[in-house]
Amino acid sequence: MTDQTIQTMSQAERRSHRLNVLFGLTLLALLVVIWLALSFATTTFWTSNNIANLLRQGAMIAILAIGETFTIITGGIDLSVGAVAGFISMTVALLLANHVGFASSVAGAVAISLAIGVLIGLFHAFGVTQMGLPPFIMTLATMYALRGIGFLITNGATISVDNDAFTGFSRASFLGFPWTDGTWFAMPALFWMVLVVAAPLYILLTKYPWGRYLLVIGSNKEAALLSGVNVTAMIYLAYIISAFCAAIVGILLAMRIGIGNPGQADGWELQAIASSVIGGTSLFGGVGTVPGPLIGSFILTTFNNGANLLNLNPFWQRIVTGALIIIVVYFDTLRRRRR
Repeated sequence: MTDQTIQTMSQAERRSHRLNVLFGLTLLALLVVIWLALSFATTTFWTSNNIANLLRQGAMIAILAIGETFTIITGGIDLSVGAVAGFISMTVALLLANHVGFASSVAGAVAISLAIGVLIGLFHAFGVTQMGLPPFIMTLATMYALRGIGFLITNGATISVDNDAFTGFSRASFLGFPWTDGTWFAMPALFWMVLVVAAPLYILLTKYPWGRYLLVIGSNKEAALLSGVNVTAMIYLAYIISAFCAAIVGILLAMRIGIGNPGQADGWELQAIASSVIGGTSLFGGVGTVPGPLIGSFILTTFNNGANLLNLNPFWQRIVTGALIIIVVYFDTLRRRRR
């Protein structure tokens, strides 16, 4: 890259960083306001048990949304993350149930399942970069195919997980402290997994050139090519991250429910995309952070949790989610027109 290109990118990065920080703080403030409103609206929201459940509920969508963000900022999308999570939940359950050497151990089953997630990401990137297929079509086809392959393997049956060492992690908690209602609150292990996934991906996106390249590709692919960016390699990276995060969610899902089924996580891809968009990721590419979709996922989870506590019709949850996406994308469109 030329010195002038690097200087221009650095100025744009600083301006973008300031805007991202401001937007992230706004999202966090909105989440706090929603929590306070629900605390006054219902007596059961601000209890240690409910907050712990809320963190568990939002954890898996948050991980999906963070992975999804990497494909969206490149100008693509991954519609298969829910299907990947369901397929991996089946895979890890089958491996644990077969009792065959290393593959049936917790470490072996998890490692193999994560490797399958990476292979799926490689397959997506190959279809997008080498075959020239639109990301929407490529990942949509995988979404249907993985569900079908999973049901063929299991014949529609559910695989039980009888391994306490595996399922016990989802019920574990760490770093407890007294709660305001006099009970004891401990951070669920599933929420800690969000931080374990988010921290390195945040560093990748903000501290390494690779993160800058991903954003440049989404903003202007031709400019990225002219600047010497290996666009193909970066697209591979984005889809591998997305599928890898979905594989993590599939493992956590099998841990939490104690079963594996390829039909699980149905519709979660839409929740992941919604969380990413609400978190400030532009569907047009070039704009996105890691904290944004994380907070966005917990905004959606909080709304769903509060709606259940207030006995609101669950169909309203879908309507509000759709409305939020339309509003956010509309304002993103206005922002792009002002550039």
